[in-house]
Amino acid sequence: MSKIGFITLGCKVNIYESNAIKDKFIELGYEVGDATSDCDAFIINTCSVTNMADSKSRQMIRKCIKLNPNAIICAMGCYVQSNDVEAKEIEGVDILLGNSNKGDAVEKIDSMLKNKKKERYVNIMDILHNKDYEPLTATMIDHTRAFVKIEDGCQNFCSYCVIPYARGPVRSKPLMLTLRELKDIANLGYKEVVLSGIDIGKYYDKDTNTNFSKLVKLIIDTIPDLKRIRISSIEITQIDDEFIELLKNNQVIASHIHLPLQSGSDIVLKDMNRKYDTSKFLEIANKLREARPDISLTTDVIVGFPTETDEEYNNSVDFIKRINFSKLHVFPYSMRKNTKAALMKQLPDNVKKDRTSKLIRVSSELEKDYYLKFIGETMSVIFEQSNDNYTIGHTSNYLEIRVLKDDSLIGNLVDVKLLSYENGVINGEIIKK
Repeated sequence: MSKIGFITLGCKVNIYESNAIKDKFIELGYEVGDATSDCDAFIINTCSVTNMADSKSRQMIRKCIKLNPNAIICAMGCYVQSNDVEAKEIEGVDILLGNSNKGDAVEKIDSMLKNKKKERYVNIMDILHNKDYEPLTATMIDHTRAFVKIEDGCQNFCSYCVIPYARGPVRSKPLMLTLRELKDIANLGYKEVVLSGIDIGKYYDKDTNTNFSKLVKLIIDTIPDLKRIRISSIEITQIDDEFIELLKNNQVIASHIHLPLQSGSDIVLKDMNRKYDTSKFLEIANKLREARPDISLTTDVIVGFPTETDEEYNNSVDFIKRINFSKLHVFPYSMRKNTKAALMKQLPDNVKKDRTSKLIRVSSELEKDYYLKFIGETMSVIFEQSNDNYTIGHTSNYLEIRVLKDDSLIGNLVDVKLLSYENGVINGEIIKK
C-alpha cells in the first residue's frame, strides 16, 4: 500500500481542504499520514499570509524533497498561488497547484504512482477571475470539534493583505451541500461544528437567496443534534440584526465571536482600507454583548503598520482596553509584495517588536481577567483530548477547562464546576448527576 504524507500550514481552511484530499486517497486504498521518509508522495498545503509563512512553506517543500528524493512532491495552496514564479523554480517539485484545483492532486499522484513515472504538472489558475467554488468535502475530522468550510475567497483588498490574490473572489458552498455535510457530521456523533472560510460573513447561495444569517438559522432549525455552532472569524461589518437576534435567542450559537480589529486607530484603519471605524466596531460589539452578556470577544491586531505612530499605537491600545477583548492575536506587520502598504515607508523592526511585546502583555491581562469572572460557576464543557494527567475541553465561550483524566468524557457535553485559574487554563470538577 502506497503512503501519502501531508504537511498543512496556515489556517483552518487549509486543514479542512487537506482532510478532504486525504478522504479521497483513503477511498482509493492509500495510507495517509505525516510526512516521513517512507512516503511515496508528499503533499505540502502552503500558506502565504506573512513573509514568515512563505519562508516556512519553502522550507517544508525542501524538507519533503530531502526526506525521500524519489517520492512525488506536490506543493499547493496560497504560497504557490501568490508566488508561482518562485515556486516553479524549486527543484524537485513535480506537481504545483493553486487554490482552485487542489483536488487535482489525487488524480495526478494516483496516476504517477500506478505508472511508476513522475512527470511535471503545473495548474495555477487566474484566481482573481475564478467564480467557481471547488466542491471539496471532508468527512475525516481530526478532533471532536468538526470544521466545515462554507466559503472561499476575499475581495476586501486591505492594503496590507495578499489573501485576495492568493484565494480569489468570494465563492460559497451550495446550501444543500452545506446542510448535507453538516447532517452527516451530526450523524457521526459530533456535538460541535465550526463554520469556517476566508470571509464567511459574505456567504451567499444565490439559488436560494440564503445569506450567512439565514444559513445559521437553517442549521439550528434542521440539525438539532448539533449542540454548538461556532463561528471561526467574522468581520464586524457582516454582523446584521438578524444574526444578533439569533445569538440572543439560541444558545446553540457559541458564546465566542472572533472579530478581526487589526487596529484601534481610525487613521490606521483608513490606511489599511478596512471598512469600518472604531465607533462602528464599538457599536456592534455592544450589540453582541447586549444579546449575550458574557460573550467572549477575541480579535486580531496588526502592530507596526507603516502609518502607526506612537500616538496611534497608544490610541489603539486604549481602544482595545475599552472593548475589553478576552484575548488578542497579535501580529507584527509583515510587508507583502504587490500590496499598497508595501509602497509606504516602513517602521523599524525593533519598533514593531517592542509594540508587539507590550500588546501581548495586555492580551494576557485581558484573558486572565475574563477567565477569573467564571470561577465558581458551573458550565457545560465538550471534552476533546487527554494528556498524561488531565482531560481537556472548552466551554461555549471558549474557556479551556481541564479535569482529572477520564477518557470516557471525550466527545461528550458535561457540566463542570470551575474551581481555579492557572496559566490560561481553568481547573474543574465534574458535576455528578
